[in-house]
This record gives sequence, C-alpha cells and structure tokens, in this order.
Amino acid sequence: MNTRIQPTAQVDERAAIGDGTTVWDLAQIREDARLGSGCIVGRGAYVGPGVRIGDRVKLQNHALVYEPAVLGDGVFVGPAAVLTNDHFPRSVDPQGRLKRGGDWEAVAVVVGEGASLGARSVCVAPVRVGRWALVAAGAVVTRDVPDFALVAGVPARRIGWVGRAGVRLVERAGEPGGWECPETGERYDEKDGELLPLP
Repeated sequence: MNTRIQPTAQVDERAAIGDGTTVWDLAQIREDARLGSGCIVGRGAYVGPGVRIGDRVKLQNHALVYEPAVLGDGVFVGPAAVLTNDHFPRSVDPQGRLKRGGDWEAVAVVVGEGASLGARSVCVAPVRVGRWALVAAGAVVTRDVPDFALVAGVPARRIGWVGRAGVRLVERAGEPGGWECPETGERYDEKDGELLPLP
C-alpha cells in the first residue's frame, strides 16, 4: 500500500487508510475511520471514530471532523474548520454527572462530492452541505446548504452560486435564472432554489 504516515501521527490500527493517502504530523485518525485513496490529512487534523471519507479529500491543518461525519469524494476542509456532532452539547447531565459516550446521540455532518469548507468555518450538526457547494471562511452552517451554493456569514446564508471550479457564477444575459461559470463556461439553470447543471 502506497500510504505515507508521519511518525508523530496517531492512526488507530482499526482505521482503514486508502492507497496514496498522506497523514501529516500530529494528525489523529481514530478507530474504524475509513479514508479513501489519494487523501491528504494535514498537521494536527482529527478524524473521529467511524468517520467516512471519500477519495481525493483534503483536510487542512487542524481541521476537526467528528463522528459520524461523512465526506464525499473531492471534499476540501479548510484549516481549523470544525464539523460538530452534538446538537445539544453538555459536559454534564442534569444531575451534574460527567457525560460519557453513551449518554448522548452523535449526529452527522454530511458533505457532498466536491464541496469546500473554508478556513475556520463551523458546520453545526445535523446538517448537509451539498455537492460542489462553497462555505466561506468563518461561516457557521446551521441549516442544509444546496448543491453549488455559495454561503457566508453567521449564520451562513446563500449569497450566490459556484460551479465545479469554485468560481462564483455570473448570470447569463437575457436569461432569467440562467447562470454561467466565467472560468469553464459551464452553464446552469436555477429553479425553485436549486441549481441544475445543463448538459
């Protein structure tokens, strides 16, 4: 297997690491996590137990991906971005006892193929980020993000659309609801709050 794991990284023996994946210094990959091929896990990044990560995913330095997150192929998670897993976080229960793993229900952040989460963004589970969407740096995602949406702010709101290249789309002249990527020329139609690529 052609993987590269730095000596200071902690990779549990029950984790599955795909061919060609690199795990950098001080990263931690917990038990039963599954990473696809060609991934990069940056310095100090964390991947929780049972997390599922597709092929060619980049977790930048200090990204925190808590279980039971699921990341599709080609996802980008920026530096210090956080994918949470507890909708009602508490250290203790109502009686003041320290909560343990079985005392709460972990909920997932699901990130679709090709989507990008900017530096220091936070996804508050449970939430889904659609395919090829782009979450701006510092944004806090508290509700589902449509495919190809560009979202920013606290809480994150859609401020535009992006294409597969990650470039903000421009409206096609004289075509209401028509969008185009200025870099690739790909064309899209917006209908009922969704963006659909044209063949």
